[in-house]
Amino acid sequence: MKNSIIKQSFLSVTFLLIILSFSLSVQPVQAQQMNSDNCAYLSSLHATANGMSYWYSKKQGGLELITGIPYEEVGCTRCHVNSCDECHKTMVNNKPVYSTAVAASQKTCLKCHARESAMIMKIDKAANTPDVHFKAEMTCMDCHTSREMHGDGSKYLTMKQPGAMDASCEGCHEEVSDSEAHTVHGDKLDCKACHVRHVISCTNCHVETMINEKKRVAQPVSHWKFLMNYEGKVTSANMQTFVAPGNKTLLIFAPQFSHSVKKDGDKCEDCHGNENVLKVAGKKIDLTWLENGKVMQTKGVIPVVDGVEYNSVYQNHKDGVWTPIENPEKPVLQYVGFGTPLSAEQLKSMEKEVDR
Repeated sequence: MKNSIIKQSFLSVTFLLIILSFSLSVQPVQAQQMNSDNCAYLSSLHATANGMSYWYSKKQGGLELITGIPYEEVGCTRCHVNSCDECHKTMVNNKPVYSTAVAASQKTCLKCHARESAMIMKIDKAANTPDVHFKAEMTCMDCHTSREMHGDGSKYLTMKQPGAMDASCEGCHEEVSDSEAHTVHGDKLDCKACHVRHVISCTNCHVETMINEKKRVAQPVSHWKFLMNYEGKVTSANMQTFVAPGNKTLLIFAPQFSHSVKKDGDKCEDCHGNENVLKVAGKKIDLTWLENGKVMQTKGVIPVVDGVEYNSVYQNHKDGVWTPIENPEKPVLQYVGFGTPLSAEQLKSMEKEVDR
């Protein structure tokens, strides 16, 4: 009897130890906090919008130099895509669901990329010169990739950092004709240098309004295209000017692809020996100016070269009214987007008219 009791007690203790051991080894599943280490999207450019803060910083010679205000206090955060909902969420039977079709639609992209929809596409439509890809009913995702949207785990500084983007002309146009335009420059000219029609430039981006009223105001201009170096080739570029407290100013130049692409590229005389090139060679060119209170601008192809006086009209904005700044400070000059100015030799070759 005693042995039987001892045996039963031993079995009971053994059973309890087994249960305890199992309970210690199998813990309840805890909700895992998402971070950039376990969610690639959180390190993507859509999530971080790193480009703006990177080029804004005083370390990069950016706008912070003349504002003295940290990036977080300027109010430039509306371009951050905080969650998957902003692109993928839709409603089905009054319930929220995720949809790849909604995320891939042109409408979803243009909701944030307003420069294309509100400016470039509008201008080209009015002039009956639509982008060749839009005319062919192509959409953003015909060229851009899921990796660009969602990230690959790498924290890129900006979309212009080599390796950040997949979309390229060569991705679809593997072969080009052996026309003179395609052969005379060798491998030194990017497709965009000739096939981008024009770019939209935001001038007089007013920092005080961004800070005090939490809204962006600027004076957009178009019908021009700048040229600078990027990844070893001459490519299309853009400019942007800022007005900061104390009437301080900033001028930036950056490589830019505009979704205003034309089938036939520029003609030789559009770049070689044109009036803008000769003015740049003379070390001074007026980009914008005032006529009867209206902002006017030069048009056409404009080379970006170091040591040139690129003049613009700078204005303050208050209560919806633009007022010219008299004798503004010389703008701080910044080259962004991993772009560099054309060399003296490159400018020299553009000065010469081309015999046809």
